[in-house]
Amino acid sequence: MESLQIFLAKIKHSLGNTFVRALLYILLGLVLFAVMFDNVKPERLEVSLLQSAPHTIRAPIQVEDKELTDKRKEQARSQVQDVYELKSEYSENRVLLVRSIFELAEEVNKEIQQELEKAKRQLEEEKESDEETDDVTSAQEETIEEPSLSEKVERFKSNLPSDVTSELTDNILGTLLNATPAQLDNAKDLTITAVNNVMSNRIPANQVENAKKEVEQQLKYAPLPTALKDASIALGRLGVIQNEIFSLEKTEQLKKEAVESVEPVKILQGEVIVEEGGIITAEVYRQLELVGLLNNEDEIKPFIGLVVLVVLLVGGLYLYFKDLNGQEDRKHTNLLIFSLVFVISLVFMKLVSLLQPAVSTNIGYVFPAAMSAMLIKILIHDRLAIINTIMLAIVSTIIFNRDVSGAINIDIGIYILFSGIAGMLFLSSQNHRSRILQSGLLVSILNLLIILSFYLIRNSPFPSLEFSYDALMGIVSGVVASVFTIGLLPFFEAGFNILSSMKLIELSNPNHPLLRKILTEAPGTYHHSVMVANLAESACESIGANGLLARVACYYHDIGKTNRPKFFIENQINIENPHDQISPIASKNIIISHVTDGVKMLKKAKLPKEIIDVAEQHHGTTLLKFFYHKAKENGEEVTEEEFRYPGPRPTSKEAAIINISDSVEAAVRSKNNPTPDEIRAVVKGIIKDRLQDGQLNDCDITLKELDTVAHTLCETLNGIFHSRIEYPDIKKLQKVEENESRN
Repeated sequence: MESLQIFLAKIKHSLGNTFVRALLYILLGLVLFAVMFDNVKPERLEVSLLQSAPHTIRAPIQVEDKELTDKRKEQARSQVQDVYELKSEYSENRVLLVRSIFELAEEVNKEIQQELEKAKRQLEEEKESDEETDDVTSAQEETIEEPSLSEKVERFKSNLPSDVTSELTDNILGTLLNATPAQLDNAKDLTITAVNNVMSNRIPANQVENAKKEVEQQLKYAPLPTALKDASIALGRLGVIQNEIFSLEKTEQLKKEAVESVEPVKILQGEVIVEEGGIITAEVYRQLELVGLLNNEDEIKPFIGLVVLVVLLVGGLYLYFKDLNGQEDRKHTNLLIFSLVFVISLVFMKLVSLLQPAVSTNIGYVFPAAMSAMLIKILIHDRLAIINTIMLAIVSTIIFNRDVSGAINIDIGIYILFSGIAGMLFLSSQNHRSRILQSGLLVSILNLLIILSFYLIRNSPFPSLEFSYDALMGIVSGVVASVFTIGLLPFFEAGFNILSSMKLIELSNPNHPLLRKILTEAPGTYHHSVMVANLAESACESIGANGLLARVACYYHDIGKTNRPKFFIENQINIENPHDQISPIASKNIIISHVTDGVKMLKKAKLPKEIIDVAEQHHGTTLLKFFYHKAKENGEEVTEEEFRYPGPRPTSKEAAIINISDSVEAAVRSKNNPTPDEIRAVVKGIIKDRLQDGQLNDCDITLKELDTVAHTLCETLNGIFHSRIEYPDIKKLQKVEENESRN
């Protein structure tokens, strides 16, 4: 294991070189290309017309069969019947025409009568005038003659449209003119009624004559004079025309809708084109050519597409790590861990996909998708776990394409995406190892629900046997993911010297040499460290930080005090304070040295970096106010910078909380029986002082989280310094009892 650590440490160190990092990304790209190469490699068939298919041939891609689609569209268009519209306004117009002819005949008669009467009146006036002048001869000779029937007809025709006069003979018009007003009204009503009745029905072009005969039949027995009846029949026939007219616009609209309703004929990805032993007909051959199985010209296209996909995946990963904030060493460690976990997952995925030909179900469901997500979350953080899951989901859509070259299996991509993210979410953020198996079981349940949803969405007969196989693989996937995570985790923790929960528990053992050194040489400091550990752990857990790390780091944070334990107040029991005998500057140097001395001791003992960072940052760059003001009072010319700890300031939430807890514990311990209000004031004051002094500027703790930390610290301190019952003095109690007995 030590050789593995050395090997990985060398690789991690070499990642500081840009060229080596580029090689790592190229290696990742080559692995991605290699595992997907066979799945995109175009399948080429050597088949001929009318020969038997050597094996069952499936479509590698989904493609539209445009030729068959066009045929179906043309067929749908030809099946649309012509649309004819009933023109209701035609009936109104023809009725109005017939009515107008009758009324015009009546109007012509009236006009002629009015003209005759006017002429007679003029003649009478002339006679009277002649009698007065004795010119009787000329007036007596003048007579008024009524126009002949032919003249009336001509006058009648002059007021009618030419298309009407061409249809009606002079006899018919003369009959109308000779009829009395009562006869005309009767004939008009009967004719209009007949025309309206017939025209209210649909009259196509081939039924016009039948409609005219129907009008004729309705008027045949009308109570009219024979001549007038014949005229009415002629007008009725004139009033009937075709009222069902072909609508080109509506017909074309229906044809357009029929064409648009035709769904494109598609050859679906994975669809069987011809079964094994089937005959390669002309239609089958055309479909094989359409899906590209007979075309060798575009053989390079899938590989270009695969290269583009690999570049996008690796390029996205490169950009993420390039813009990632943090220490370079930590970034390189995370990159190496991510790469190893990702490659292991890819190899595992490829091995599982090779079993596909041996089973009829979707073997991809058994792939432990949650394994890599849980590993990366435990070893690094959530964001990279999500990125890993997304990348695996994309790759799986190609690797698990059911031996259909170039196909994309969306179902398995969704399945792996949900399964991986679920594995990450189900893990606790505080004690990963104890939750791994539980998370795996929850992932199994989720896998089962995802597979069930796929079957229900298809809305097809439920295949119980096939679903059972897939469901079993989904359950196995979750369990195997947790088992593999538990099995691989120790190798990564040991190989990369990662501070795991087990390592922290080991470091918290009181028999550890450094802890025994504190306990024996600085017992007051040991007690102080334990108290700070209790405060820091509860505060960290309240905001989701690593409480176990905070506890163990507190045990070691003051290890430097063991060099000069008597110079620290918690170890000054029944002795004079040595600081009273030395200058403030010397006191300052001794106090500050416990940080630098502690860091050296921890590094020498090869404790994890996280523990060393807390020891180095637990005072930040705070000011030793007591000795600074003491030096000022002594008249020494000093600056604040000289009396500040060297730092650095806390860079993590755990270090920030320990920084606060360390001061809070010392401040509250110095008070005699502090009340809850006093404790709250101390906690708030120290947090406010740290904020104003900029000590928390380098860590990502928020003000809301600081409020939560303050509340938790107050609750913990109230539990430690709770009010005790003051028992009465026994001697005083005995005296009181004696006095009472005497009385």
